[in-house]
Amino acid sequence: MSGGKTRILIVDDEFSIRTTLSLVLCEIGYSVTTAEDGFSALASLRKEIPDFLICDLHMPVMSGFELSSIVRRRFPQLRTIVMSGAFQGNEVPCGVAADAFFQKGSSLGCLLKLIQSLQTEDGAISNPESAASIPIWIQPSGYDRAGDAQFTICCPDCLRAFPVACGGLEGSIRETTCAHCRSRIHYSVVPTIDRVSAPAPQRNRNVEMLMPAKSSQYEN
Repeated sequence: MSGGKTRILIVDDEFSIRTTLSLVLCEIGYSVTTAEDGFSALASLRKEIPDFLICDLHMPVMSGFELSSIVRRRFPQLRTIVMSGAFQGNEVPCGVAADAFFQKGSSLGCLLKLIQSLQTEDGAISNPESAASIPIWIQPSGYDRAGDAQFTICCPDCLRAFPVACGGLEGSIRETTCAHCRSRIHYSVVPTIDRVSAPAPQRNRNVEMLMPAKSSQYEN
């Protein structure tokens, strides 16, 4: 991260959140780009690898659960901060491949301190799992005639897809064997926003809390 401005990619499906964070971080001196979902973020990463990735966990198309897992496998040097209003506390949610967690609704000073701590040599990675232990986060690939969800996993080793029976239990980490190359795969189903442990705050409240008061100087 030496030389030039620190580059940050912000990924959130909420336009107001992306805009607010981008404006404030640019004012402080960071170079910021934004994306509205995981697929858009991957397209941005093909053009340039930033110093930090800040992504929402619950997004349509591709969630932050899925994006952070892909990023940790493909770009292990990229510092990742995940954020959500559906989880409480400072700990990275179980199974999420990220270096830090920011609870939406907290002051922007908390987010800035996370970025600054990860910029230093002492900024330790919160989840130093090996690539093999990082779960692949999946969403339903379709539904059968009875309305039950069907799931498909793409093996990270042989890149071949195969069906898997999940039977509910969103968020729990499981293990299976690739139907083709027999390699072990850890996977989990992306939890829906209404089934996680804590309810999400109002979206407009998130934006208000992300905007620091002028007198606060971006501190708690």
